[in-house]
Amino acid sequence: MSVTAEPPSIPDDATPMMAQYLAIKHAHPDCLLFYRMGDFYELFFDDAVKASAALDIALTKRGKHLGEDISMCGVPVRAYEAYLAKLVRKGFKVAIGEQMEDPAEAKKRGSKSVVARDVVRVITAGTLTEDTLLDARSHNYLAAVAEAQGALGLAWVDVSTGEFWMQPVAAKTLGAALARLSPGELLAGDRLLGTESLFEVWAEWKPVLSPLPSARFDSENGRRRLEALYGVGSLDGFGAFTRPELAAGGALVDYIELTQKGRLPRLSSPKRLAEGAVMEIDAATRRNLELAETLTGERRGSLLATIDRTVTGAGARLLAAHLAAPLTIPAEIDHRLDMVSFLVEHDGVRETLRETLKRCPDVERALSRLTLGRGGPRDLANIRDALAEVPGLRNLLAEPALDAPPGLGDCARDLGEHSALTDRLARALAPDLPLLARDGGFIAEGYHAGLDETRSLRSETKGVLARLQLRYAEETGVTNLKIAHNNIIGYHIEVPSKQADKLGDGFIHRQTMATSARYTTPELIELAGRITGAADRALALEAELFKDLVEEVVARAPEIARTAEALARLDLAASLAHLAEEKRWTRPQVDETDAFDIRGGRHPVVEAALEAARSGPFVANDCDLSDAQRLWLVTGPNMAGKSTFLRQNAVMAILAQMGSYVPAESARIGVVDRLFSRVGAADDLARGRSTFMVEMVETAAILNQSGPRALVILDEIGRGTATFDGLSIAWAVVEHLHEVNRCRALFATHYHELTRLSAKLPSLSCHMMKVKEWQGDVVFLHEVGSGAADRSYGIHVARLAGLPPAVVGRAEEVLAILEKSDQASGMARLADDLPLFAAMAPRPKPAPASAPKPSAVEDALKGVNPDDLTARQALDLIYELKRLV
Repeated sequence: MSVTAEPPSIPDDATPMMAQYLAIKHAHPDCLLFYRMGDFYELFFDDAVKASAALDIALTKRGKHLGEDISMCGVPVRAYEAYLAKLVRKGFKVAIGEQMEDPAEAKKRGSKSVVARDVVRVITAGTLTEDTLLDARSHNYLAAVAEAQGALGLAWVDVSTGEFWMQPVAAKTLGAALARLSPGELLAGDRLLGTESLFEVWAEWKPVLSPLPSARFDSENGRRRLEALYGVGSLDGFGAFTRPELAAGGALVDYIELTQKGRLPRLSSPKRLAEGAVMEIDAATRRNLELAETLTGERRGSLLATIDRTVTGAGARLLAAHLAAPLTIPAEIDHRLDMVSFLVEHDGVRETLRETLKRCPDVERALSRLTLGRGGPRDLANIRDALAEVPGLRNLLAEPALDAPPGLGDCARDLGEHSALTDRLARALAPDLPLLARDGGFIAEGYHAGLDETRSLRSETKGVLARLQLRYAEETGVTNLKIAHNNIIGYHIEVPSKQADKLGDGFIHRQTMATSARYTTPELIELAGRITGAADRALALEAELFKDLVEEVVARAPEIARTAEALARLDLAASLAHLAEEKRWTRPQVDETDAFDIRGGRHPVVEAALEAARSGPFVANDCDLSDAQRLWLVTGPNMAGKSTFLRQNAVMAILAQMGSYVPAESARIGVVDRLFSRVGAADDLARGRSTFMVEMVETAAILNQSGPRALVILDEIGRGTATFDGLSIAWAVVEHLHEVNRCRALFATHYHELTRLSAKLPSLSCHMMKVKEWQGDVVFLHEVGSGAADRSYGIHVARLAGLPPAVVGRAEEVLAILEKSDQASGMARLADDLPLFAAMAPRPKPAPASAPKPSAVEDALKGVNPDDLTARQALDLIYELKRLV
């Protein structure tokens, strides 16, 4: 098939339909155009080629353009969301070109008239609102970055909930800020995209970037745009926003209005995130710690999945947001922890709260769809059902004897009072609701007298229809005569072709089919008109009533939104309290000091995995990074638990500062303003970086950005290069962390030589992962102790991994030679004696070992008969055996 590329202009000989298509497509060149034709959305030209490949659907053709076949494919309107989800996930933007009039109206203008069509919405990854296209437990942020007067501003909004934030940001922390948000779509001006210092950031987010003309990021226009949106003369009441923030926020609002074709969802008043208000965690650290997803990209097995006990979608989204942005102000952290502590202590209140919240649908997203004119009867029902639970929750929290903390009191106040609205929605909505308002049947009987009368007329008329069918059958003698309906000819009489001659003159022929014939009568035509009219009137009435209900909900949107936020906060606090009670976690103390004192700390994800596998208890460990020992050098073999120990302490800081209890016996943490992690090994082939280069880039970021309030965990720095190079780099890094960064840090290494630094670095403390050797084997205790490991036990790990015995044996020989001589002479000896053929020859069998001599304990027990011992003799024997041991 010859494929025609997207035509740049409309030729003179184009058909009216194709001319309309090309005009609409010309206005949306960067989108796939879903062009409505009856029950299908059709795609043409290059759009069809791309969509058919992305969706794995058939590519056909329709007519010709400039002498070549026009490519074509299509998806059914009733199932388009499933196809849309695939396209959005693959990075496409889709313009929905709808029919703007009834085809019958177009025919009135002439046989060649085209149904009026226009784009009603542009769907992008950052502007989704449908539940079928969104993860109910995750935010979907649309973000924008702008520059003004040499400074940067970041703004982000969740179109599906209306949450709106702005933040000043520096070039060096922009990557960390975006990693915190993980936006579904990122807007930036073309000039800013050409800034060399930000190339690395743009490369990281290239799949979700939507470049826009720089003119759209004008700060003055942005200020005016936001003032007009909120109907205020000044934005000072919302916060002291900088020019870059206003430029980014204004560009966001413009983009949303552009994609929604003039409609805007309810956007909450913009909130400002002050610089330094949350812990900065860069993208590499988030990946290494597997906060929201594992290294394989799965939610299961992440920290978020492990601690999530929320029972609502809004609560789950709030949990993810808090985990992504731990606070740095102790008073605010304690405000959250007070709520959790109260619900830990009052388990009856907590469980009642959770059971009630389980009955609350997602108000935030239902409200957003209704304000966009995209909601349906079920969205109204979601708001009704959630608001109906408010009085019970408010009474529960307002009980004077409980003495609830201020956070729960704020929630009780913000729940509001909605009895008038819930009563109206309860009366208005039927028990069974369609997805779309246009399907009708969603207004309850008894709510509107006019609608009830119309429905009654329609029902009575249908009864008349049934009686008419029975009469016609009796009069004609055609027992299987029936009155049917279809969308082409409407109501008609259908009889088998062989019995058509039994019908009299009063029957008017309509159609002849293969096995049947279709007729009508003047009486049926009149009755059909009454039925159709009643149905149309009922649908029109329901549409008016739906519009009226939506208008009332939208008018109350600010109060409903506050209720939704309160429900989310309650869910989060109750879920964290449930987690703390279930896992026996403890409340941390977070203050302004430089303390980091963890007693009996555990890694929540590893502990959960051990519990699931019934592999025994997790070995808890202490960690004290007080000023006298703020840099721990941790040595020990692989598989002994170094990486887990490092990670669990970083996770402890995140959990504590997000306002959660922690998996430890006790925890005192001085606020961590930045968290850095360099754990694990991975390359970056897309950017041409080796594993070692990635390691060095991440280490450089740590050394250049961490300060005294930072927490740094580093694992095996320098292992990706030659031994002496790696040791030298690791040595210098330790010195820099101690002398320049002066941060709290855990540094795990196999370079035992680094332990010598403890003699010259006063705040360096040596610790090791304990192991026990038993009968030639090594047991990993997963316990941290003071001191330095003297061996790495790498050959033992190699044996466990299944290396051939000949390789393991030869490695032991090489290690023995190297340990008994200096490295240069040892390597020379090994080079002179390559075991190429010796390794292939069978090794001589070792002489049988002589039987071990019995121990003193065994000798003492030889002549003892337990049945003959008195209680006193048995006790004496125990004391004697203890002495011998």
